[in-house]
Amino acid sequence: MLRTILTLGAVALLGLFALKLLFGVAGLFFGLLFWLLRIAIPVLLAGTLVYLAIRLISPDTARRLRQKWSGRPSY
Repeated sequence: MLRTILTLGAVALLGLFALKLLFGVAGLFFGLLFWLLRIAIPVLLAGTLVYLAIRLISPDTARRLRQKWSGRPSY
């Protein structure tokens, strides 16, 4: 009976350790993801503003950029 109780306690401790490890690693990945999103959103907004400025100033250049990145002609 004492052996069963000690075994259950050891399994419970191992389970808690595994959960702590799992959520610690997942927390690291989520932290990295949100850090990258925090950097990507301003870069995306800046790129959009630059593209819109180019589109207003020189539509032909904007068309060539669109063709270069999409790989298909735009009409």
